[in-house]
Amino acid sequence: MKLSSQAILALATTAHAFSPSSLTTPQQRTMTSSPLSMVAPLNIQTGISQLDHDVIDRFSSLPYPPNKALAEYVWVDAAGNCRSKTRTLPVSRTESVESLPRWNFDGSSTNQAPGDDSEVILRPCRIFRDPFRPREDGVDNILVMCDTYTPAGEPLPTNTRAVDQRTPLGWPKNGVPARAQGPYYCSVGPENSFGRSITDAHYRACLYAGIEISGTNGEVMPGQQEYQVGPCVGIDAGDQLFMSRYILQRICEEFQVYCTLHPKPIVEGDWNGAGMHTNVSTKSMREPGGIEVIKKAIYKLAAKHQEHIAVYGE
Repeated sequence: MKLSSQAILALATTAHAFSPSSLTTPQQRTMTSSPLSMVAPLNIQTGISQLDHDVIDRFSSLPYPPNKALAEYVWVDAAGNCRSKTRTLPVSRTESVESLPRWNFDGSSTNQAPGDDSEVILRPCRIFRDPFRPREDGVDNILVMCDTYTPAGEPLPTNTRAVDQRTPLGWPKNGVPARAQGPYYCSVGPENSFGRSITDAHYRACLYAGIEISGTNGEVMPGQQEYQVGPCVGIDAGDQLFMSRYILQRICEEFQVYCTLHPKPIVEGDWNGAGMHTNVSTKSMREPGGIEVIKKAIYKLAAKHQEHIAVYGE
């Protein structure tokens, strides 16, 4: 099974409304700056500090205890987005899915459980190397793809995605590109390709994590990128796809851009959608004469076409 996922990359705006600097009175600024005239004022613009590599390196250079590892438990929330939280485990507990402990979270905070019965159980189902916390001591910190269950052991239902609107990379603010789709697909050049550094970083992080990412390319709309995961077998395709999306969101944090996986984020104008497409085959389809097996499958799907479309997407 091979999955292709498309994403729209957009500039993320910085929040100022609750910045501490906006709540400081002139008198307070005078009082605090006077005795500290030798110290430069703090830049407390939201999101900027995490891009300061001097700050990052100061703490990332601290060694990990050799007998402990960090496990980032990742799951899908009620809106189809990734959530995660971290725990410390003995290295011996991180070597297989079976040895990982189950965990829990407050499902009322993710719209996955009512407030009076909010516990949701995380069941580990797949391990990946953590590309955001690499180590040099031969031990891996890990990302853990999890299923979500009620305490009684019932799986939680799946919900639809949430949608947000931003200005896509390569688009003018509150406007549309002067050129129609066409020159942006598999393109090069600053006038055509937007976000290549993000997709390159995502590509390498996925390879490091052990995800079977098999390709990437610019798509027909400015700021639209596609990557492919697979071939994979069975449920592992879903595990790898969602972990690749989690890694993509983490990469976008670093670049301070917003990413949407909505299948049709731009509804005005002649712009292609960004829906995921899935390539599926069986062993008999891949063997000599497999085209006849493929045709039989297509005819069976065609007989149920309207029923399938009725429950496809939104």
